[in-house]
Amino acid sequence: MLSYKGHRYPVEITSLCVWLYFRFPLSFRNVEEMMLQRGVVVSYETIRRWCAKFGQAYANQLRRRRPRPGDKWHLDEVYIRINGLQH
Repeated sequence: MLSYKGHRYPVEITSLCVWLYFRFPLSFRNVEEMMLQRGVVVSYETIRRWCAKFGQAYANQLRRRRPRPGDKWHLDEVYIRINGLQH
């Protein structure tokens, strides 16, 4: 379990910054600007430290959620009529 004790920002802000950095091809400065637009002033250096500390745990969680090749997928069959022909 990750420990957020001693961090200035709430867990939600920290996790959002780290998630944005790892989920999308963004730089630390891009994440900083996105947070600034939301009214949260946080430096890119702080985001870099969060990513170094919490990044591996978040990456493992994202990897765990990804569907695996052996997972079952169910596809419903749909028939529609276009100009009287069934497709």
